[in-house]
Amino acid sequence: MNFDEFFKLFDEYAKSMNMTIDEDKIKKFYLYMQLLIEWNEKINLTAITEPKEVIIKHFIDSLSIWGEIKDNSKIIDVGTGAGFPGIPLKIYNDTLNVTLLDSLNKRINFLNEVVETLGLENVETCHGRAEDFGHRKEYREQYDLCTSRAVANLSTLSEYCVPFVKIGGQFVSYKSGNVDNELRESEKAIRILGGEIGKVCSFVLPETDFARTLVPIKKIKSTGKKYPRKAGTPSKEPLQ
Repeated sequence: MNFDEFFKLFDEYAKSMNMTIDEDKIKKFYLYMQLLIEWNEKINLTAITEPKEVIIKHFIDSLSIWGEIKDNSKIIDVGTGAGFPGIPLKIYNDTLNVTLLDSLNKRINFLNEVVETLGLENVETCHGRAEDFGHRKEYREQYDLCTSRAVANLSTLSEYCVPFVKIGGQFVSYKSGNVDNELRESEKAIRILGGEIGKVCSFVLPETDFARTLVPIKKIKSTGKKYPRKAGTPSKEPLQ
């Protein structure tokens, strides 16, 4: 796909989500997509490599919370993988201060190249586990927003993510499909961690049948020092 085709599609889908994105930013998304496809031949970053799908299911999906983010916010993206949603949010709003956390170093190597190639500033890449970084004073309760598109139940994700959020901030989990049961089952765990479920938002991505649900969890009190528990425990024994 050449840039003109990419620009037309990106602009169309962005407008369908009430976003306006200038050409310079769309050029960065185009470079990002090229790097993603190139690196994906060497390491497994994503199963989605068809350009139109990359635009919709990675870029537009990542940007779906754009209206909720204030300028100069400090954000951490947990289990960022190939950089979603953290890098798209940074491209869209360059005032953001973004930390990208992932447990696989080969993904961090990819993210470092993306950051350098796109000339992104105030982006930190971190190789490690959320259970460990969540106890470090320079990361714990330091962020206005924590995001995650990682696949895990909400109780587990909340234990990974809520400790990073300062009081008054929020963790937003990108979930797919209906999450009613998951919300009910995680409510107590979220409360234990100092959070409170906000207004859940559901929508369907443009030209797909992919239903996305955004679950915002507001941080209303400090997380107890014992959380997150040691590496592996939140996934094996989710808080009940």
